[in-house]
Amino acid sequence: MKYVDEFRDPARGRDLARAIADAVEPGRRYHFMEFCGGHTHAIARHGLADLLPEAVRLVHGPGCPVCVLPVGRLDMVLALVREHRVTLCTYGDMMRVPGSGRDSLLKARADGGDVRMVYSTLDALEIARANPDRAVVFFAIGFETTTPPTALALKQAEAEGLGNFSVFCNHVLTPAALSAILDAEDDGVSLDGVIGPAHVSTVIGAEAYAFVAEGHRTPVVIAGFEPLDILHGVLMLMRQVNAGRHDVETQYIRAVTPAGNTAAKALMADVFEIRPSFEWRGLGALPRSALRLRERYARWDAERRFALGDRRGLEHRACQCGAVLRGVLDPRDCGLFGTACTPDTPLGACMVSSEGACAAQWTYGRTYGRLRQTPSKGRENAAPSPA
Repeated sequence: MKYVDEFRDPARGRDLARAIADAVEPGRRYHFMEFCGGHTHAIARHGLADLLPEAVRLVHGPGCPVCVLPVGRLDMVLALVREHRVTLCTYGDMMRVPGSGRDSLLKARADGGDVRMVYSTLDALEIARANPDRAVVFFAIGFETTTPPTALALKQAEAEGLGNFSVFCNHVLTPAALSAILDAEDDGVSLDGVIGPAHVSTVIGAEAYAFVAEGHRTPVVIAGFEPLDILHGVLMLMRQVNAGRHDVETQYIRAVTPAGNTAAKALMADVFEIRPSFEWRGLGALPRSALRLRERYARWDAERRFALGDRRGLEHRACQCGAVLRGVLDPRDCGLFGTACTPDTPLGACMVSSEGACAAQWTYGRTYGRLRQTPSKGRENAAPSPA
């Protein structure tokens, strides 16, 4: 197939849905996590959950980079704007994410802060060049997909001697989050397989998930974002489960290779090193789960330059975003969803981000009706714990 319409062909979709239904073994239930928020929105947008048989359930994962950033880190960047008066460059999704006391970068800008939405690291570099008398900070977030552009920006700043530019680094690592989800015992979801992220995998490669198959004995299928990609990925996972296999397979063969993008990985390794620990919303402090700038680039490290100490941050006490990110709660089961918490008045990041599960439910709810809460380990159909 060459064109996007082919990956959205209704007849092929119905054929895959029938094949999935035929693959259900009597008495067996299948719980698959789509790790990536891009998959969550594609499933919602195209109503894929409604095409699946009752025995097959899809579970939200923590693969939304905006959502997993804890409030404390957002409070730190708000301090850069409000206290240090920097020019902050950020991707648009971060503008409305609530920090402590429901503060946000959008409010900081309304109060006179110099907060600018950019589309790439190149935009941030250009702003720094055009304003040599201003301290310009790029708010770097995201998984391995958005990390190489940040690395390139730092190397360019070094090459130009761009002393007024720096990066507030919040890049996080997919394997660590997957490991935390699969290691969870108390309120972790019981998973039969994982739909691996597409864009991340083009960088880190399929081999990066070997620990899931070998160590956790859980199958992984890396799938693309189109409807037929995802349905095919579900079918591939079911065939593995039925056969008692736990391998890493790639459905998204048009973009993902076993080793990934070796040039991008070398670039990241040159600029960044792994943090000993990093706090994630919903998952807590995870060891070796995020990146920081190497000593060579300390001059462009905003955390060091502005002596930003860790901030704990205060979530809205009733927000269930953390439980949604762990896959133990469906957005509609949060008491705030659609009432106090809407896209116009978000109380949590999951309602703001273009990859957030709550935003997907709100936007595509009419075709997303049968995505259900998944039982936790040892607690079939257990009710979520209160916040």
